[in-house]
Amino acid sequence: MTAHYDVLIVGGGIAGLSLASALAPSCNVALVEAEQELAYHTSSRSARNLIPSYGPPVVQELTVRTLELMSARDAELPEPVLTPRSFMLIGSEDGVRAEASGHMRPISHAEALELCPALVPESFSAAGLDTGAFACNTPLLLADHRQRAEAAGADIITGARVHSAQRLGSGWEIGAGQEAFQAGVLVNAAGAWADELAVISGVEKLGLQPYRRTAAIVGVEHPLPEHCPMVAAADNSFYFRRDGTDVLVSPSEAVPSGPEDAKPRPGDVERLVARLNQVTTLGIRGVRRAWTGLRTEAADGIPVAGFDAEAPGFYWLAGQGGYGFQTSAAMAELAAAQILAGQAREPGHRPASRTEQALAAARWSIRR
Repeated sequence: MTAHYDVLIVGGGIAGLSLASALAPSCNVALVEAEQELAYHTSSRSARNLIPSYGPPVVQELTVRTLELMSARDAELPEPVLTPRSFMLIGSEDGVRAEASGHMRPISHAEALELCPALVPESFSAAGLDTGAFACNTPLLLADHRQRAEAAGADIITGARVHSAQRLGSGWEIGAGQEAFQAGVLVNAAGAWADELAVISGVEKLGLQPYRRTAAIVGVEHPLPEHCPMVAAADNSFYFRRDGTDVLVSPSEAVPSGPEDAKPRPGDVERLVARLNQVTTLGIRGVRRAWTGLRTEAADGIPVAGFDAEAPGFYWLAGQGGYGFQTSAAMAELAAAQILAGQAREPGHRPASRTEQALAAARWSIRR
């Protein structure tokens, strides 16, 4: 028996779940996820920080809007999703200057050491601070999106990998797991598998590329102070932040990968530990656990959101790179508005929201 929906979303990460909760009050929505649990891949492997100074200008604009929307949402929750946690960039004078943005102010070497006493003074010469950054309780946010979507009538089906999709009449017919669906709009929020879903659907792929990013929780002899900012190297060689009495660390690598259940490669975490024990006094003494996620990007590094001009009713919500959580609310706001309107805006039309303005300034067409 075929189930009928206005919108079928493929992908149960932060992109798909945030869109489901935005759409469900206004139309009949289903979300299908290939894995047995939601947010199994990249969305469960996030650094859990929303940083306005992180990413290209369009991503920074989307982050600001996401923080506005999430702050308003926090007012309705018994426990907040967002908690202030500054972000500090360290490195050479030229390196920090090149990576800093309007959301970040330069600080002195002494100020940086006061904020993060674990830094070896000789390991950097310049620093910048973004005090508008927030820690994000990602499990709580994901659970809230699911609860809101289901409370509004959305159906969420896990363990249902899409194996067929074709355009029929005015909509789509999709096979996922053992189920069959019909929907007016098919949303591709499949993350690292977004191009694969396009091929299954007979839609030209966009050339989205997944990249590996490894992280680990490590035990340390000298824990970071409670209010220590997240610290990142301007040359993208590492970042670290407090995680209770432990520390979350990452080598910030961006190694091309196929879509897969990524795992840490031998030596990645060990080399990072050796590096951090040179530039900090943390005294890393053991790895509690390590993981690798995939950050999927378009060639221009800009998130992809919009109807495919050559495949009616096929909506792309992909290519968020490492900015999935920090752009999620803004992207869902835009996608929901476009889907409910029934069509993408034409080039040259004045955008209706700051989110659309941010994306329109970089790319009018998802194929450009």
